[in-house]
Amino acid sequence: MSNARKQIILGAYVGGVNHHTVWSDPAAGSQIDFSTFRHVARTAERGKFDFFFLAEGLILRERLGRIFDQDIIGRPDTLPVLAALAAVTEHLGLVGTLNATFNEPYELARQIASLDHLSGGRAGWNVVTSFDAFTGQNFRRGGFLHRDDRYVRAEEFVAVTRRLWDTWAPDAVLADAEHGQFVRTGDVGAFRFQGRQFDLSGRFNVPRSPQGRPVVLQAGVSPQGRDFAASTADAIFSPYHHLAEAQEFYRDIQARVARAGRPEGSVRILPSGSFVLGDTEADAVEKAREIARTQITGRTAQILFEAVWNRDLSGYDPDGPLPDVDPDPDGPLVIQGRARLHQDPFATVREWRELAEAKKLSLRELAIHLFSRVEFVGTPTRVADQLDGFVQNGGSDGFIVGSHLTPTGLDEFVDRVVPLLQERGSLRADYSGTTLRDNLGIPLPEPAKVPVATA
Repeated sequence: MSNARKQIILGAYVGGVNHHTVWSDPAAGSQIDFSTFRHVARTAERGKFDFFFLAEGLILRERLGRIFDQDIIGRPDTLPVLAALAAVTEHLGLVGTLNATFNEPYELARQIASLDHLSGGRAGWNVVTSFDAFTGQNFRRGGFLHRDDRYVRAEEFVAVTRRLWDTWAPDAVLADAEHGQFVRTGDVGAFRFQGRQFDLSGRFNVPRSPQGRPVVLQAGVSPQGRDFAASTADAIFSPYHHLAEAQEFYRDIQARVARAGRPEGSVRILPSGSFVLGDTEADAVEKAREIARTQITGRTAQILFEAVWNRDLSGYDPDGPLPDVDPDPDGPLVIQGRARLHQDPFATVREWRELAEAKKLSLRELAIHLFSRVEFVGTPTRVADQLDGFVQNGGSDGFIVGSHLTPTGLDEFVDRVVPLLQERGSLRADYSGTTLRDNLGIPLPEPAKVPVATA
């Protein structure tokens, strides 16, 4: 088969504390023991994936003032896990979610650059923001940011961080095989940055990244978020899994990338993708149905809808109709520490009621329909066709792949789907680059264009 086919980018994630991961399965392992992360990372590397992705959890979530009993309690810090994985992998990129609201640029720039050196150029940073005062109470600055201001800070945060990474020129260090590395010039690391959010100066003490700059990823859906991602990110997490809307998002982002003055091909777009495999189509569909019902119990359905209604829905029968009350967006939050994904709860609930009525769905059945998060179901050949078709037809550049079963769920995908993608020429047979940026095929970007004064 021709090598002209678009190459699929693959990332792997470890299921966290949410309902998508079936922790009740007898084969499920720990969400915090290092053996879990090691197994997933090594499996992904065996499948020639581009990177391993680890999300972030900064606070124990609450429902009505009590610890959220739908969570598995305990989330390890991102950077130590990725640093440990650098020692047990050779090619796999290591991407972590790190918050631009609750960190400081100099410290975070040093940490990510250090990971890049430890891993030989495989570090990536998923930039996220927060306006949530509940999460912010764990931090010095608290929830001080207005929702719109979070991107103002984040844009400047990324610009500062890149400025720090760029303070060491490519030829600033003289390598000596016997004694190590020596500074070639006397002005390395010098920086001065003055803007609306940050005013700092000094010398950055971590040499230039092995890949020029660590890879920056972001997820932006709102117009402001899309502009931020298109102007700053190397890759963008997409929430769209239906081809038509994914194609529209892809075109929109690429147009924004061009308007930001960046060259074509600067940004990769990657939705998540969960899968269920079966020996036959019928077998896969039945497995997916059972997994969905395990993921979304009646209690889970109630909790998921409480996040939108912002009301205590425990008095409603999960196997009955949707609640007949309107959302209460201005009341005290029922669910604390969970992202609010729906900007207009009234419009969302109205849409859900129409859908439930049209399909004759109970509260729990509607939750399964909306939140089960299994995008690819079928035989290995069918799933390979779905993934490949989505990418070749402009829906994305690849997928962040996960499973309902941690840590061994990815094994089946690597053993049964990856060889089919390799046979058709849509996935590498082996790594060709030495860094994450090499393997993603992402050029080293120009310095971010932001309205700040630097010297």
